[in-house]
Amino acid sequence: MKLTRRAIIKSSAAALVVPGLRVAGTDLWLPPANAQTSAAGDGWRHALSLFGEVSYPPKFKHFDYVNPNAPKGGRVRQIAIGTFDNLNRVVAGLKGSIAGGVALIDDTLMESAQDEVSTEYGLLAESVRHPEDFSSVTYRLRPEAKWHDDKPLTVDDVIFSFEVQKKNSPQLAAYYRHVVKAERTGEREVRFTFDGPGNRELPQIVGQLAVLPKHWWEGTDAQGRKRDVTATTLEPPLGCGPYRIKDFVPGRSITYERVKDYWGRDLNVNVGRNNFDLLQYEYFRDSTVAIEAFKADRIDWRTENSAKEWATAYDFPAVADKRVVLEEFPIRSFGVMQSFAFNTRRAKFTDPRLRRAFNFAFDFEDLNQAIFFGQYERIASYFEGTELASSGLPQGKELEILETVRSRVPPEVFTTAYINPVNGSAEAVRANLREAFRLLKEAGYEIRDRKLVNVKTGEPLSVEFLLSSPTFERVVLRYRPALERLGIAATVRTVDASQYENRLRTWDFDVIVQSWGQSLSPGNEQLGYWGSAAADQPGSQNVVGIKNPAIDALIQRVIFTKDREELVAATKALDRVLLWNHYVVPQWTYGKVRSARWDRFGQPATLPKYGMSGFPTVWWWDEAKAAKAGGRS
Repeated sequence: MKLTRRAIIKSSAAALVVPGLRVAGTDLWLPPANAQTSAAGDGWRHALSLFGEVSYPPKFKHFDYVNPNAPKGGRVRQIAIGTFDNLNRVVAGLKGSIAGGVALIDDTLMESAQDEVSTEYGLLAESVRHPEDFSSVTYRLRPEAKWHDDKPLTVDDVIFSFEVQKKNSPQLAAYYRHVVKAERTGEREVRFTFDGPGNRELPQIVGQLAVLPKHWWEGTDAQGRKRDVTATTLEPPLGCGPYRIKDFVPGRSITYERVKDYWGRDLNVNVGRNNFDLLQYEYFRDSTVAIEAFKADRIDWRTENSAKEWATAYDFPAVADKRVVLEEFPIRSFGVMQSFAFNTRRAKFTDPRLRRAFNFAFDFEDLNQAIFFGQYERIASYFEGTELASSGLPQGKELEILETVRSRVPPEVFTTAYINPVNGSAEAVRANLREAFRLLKEAGYEIRDRKLVNVKTGEPLSVEFLLSSPTFERVVLRYRPALERLGIAATVRTVDASQYENRLRTWDFDVIVQSWGQSLSPGNEQLGYWGSAAADQPGSQNVVGIKNPAIDALIQRVIFTKDREELVAATKALDRVLLWNHYVVPQWTYGKVRSARWDRFGQPATLPKYGMSGFPTVWWWDEAKAAKAGGRS
């Protein structure tokens, strides 16, 4: 199950600039074995949980991690990196660059609780039910739900939203692959039918569907032109959520205003949330400029992804006199794989021995001390920082699952614990480079005139690292000398966000920096990450181009697990096979979110356990603090 849209709202370019995210994996709520969520005699229930009872009863007042009396008002200015030229979320990832925060204007059928694992409560839907075999799910809409133009939200809107997003969104096409039909079953009821029974996650991922206004998208704009849901647009879309677009300058800024007559403002899942009158995103092409904008009080909140900047850039008067607060928030809600990712669609990267050689050439220990002030740890799992990460040799249920694909996976999966090469000394560096060269020789390369060439074709091996931000240039430049010692010609190319996205959509790259976030309950989103069907789908997150029958089979085991124990075992098996195919060179991780803020905001006594800081959703404007901090009103 993927991270919900409200858990992390970010610009399309931001995914590449997240060095160092890691989850405290043992801090995990485990549901009672074989428990079921509470349901009425007719099967309707107010919430869904993947494997257990829900924490909040029907008609609960509010979530425990909010202040139900939080004042409304104020404005918060946040940073977005990159640019945007599109407000249509349907084609996000396929066309244009989507504006940061655009999900704020829409509501979903259900809302995720940020203090439970894989649990959702009714938002647009007042109740939900599904058969015991999980072959379908039915949602009953709230009669009071309406669009910002006061028209009622209908079943037709839900069906329209499902169909156009599944057809036109690369990510949702994979995510909803097993959802084959949406149909009206009552005046306010819509049923989603699945392609088979047993997929326990499907009822909940359908609950994450953002509902769009059919009448608006099939209508005409102010100039009388018919709208096209499959095209990019800079016309502010109609929504039904807590915010609407107030104004924007393409590529530079966008501001959302709170909808004061929002239909769902008094729902229990919304009480104490969405407290700011204005949410403003300011766009920057360069993170260094963004830091200076924060210091100059043009930005209120900054999440710092650079260890160097965290160590050196925040020594200025407002920090000393405590008008600016530096704080780290623990990450418990997800794991991550951040890496140098190979494009295996290109012939030179098809051999896993060559890809592994790049890992032996990567001196993380030197990089960590020289650039990152020793703050990071090396990533060793696609589910780093969670209990889902594999380690040691496979045993028990995990081994049993792996036996089903033994003939289609590297033998090391069963015989050798995966670890990254370790440097830290001149001797270790030399030994690792020797091992890298041995692997390259096995893969069919040799040195000729100080260049590494393919023995069969005579073609020199070259690699271009494609970046969308200068942030990673210093990393690649420190990595390059080791590659050159092996005879590999390495170059760095940094392009603007639009060009970067266009090159990704056409798979026009050698190596990129890529991150995949992982929830504590992985499932159908794995199809979009590693599934063969997504490898040739423009805009999908299978940027590596993985087409591996064993991985496809293991993804299905993850999706169709029957309990938490089996889910953990199946995910570890998937992790282990991904690792031993060497699709990426893992990078680094950090167990907290670093943040800097001008001290103008109030926060609940208890922040959401799995929501990191919970900012800005459960925070609010504090007039007294703002007066002390000075600056803007």
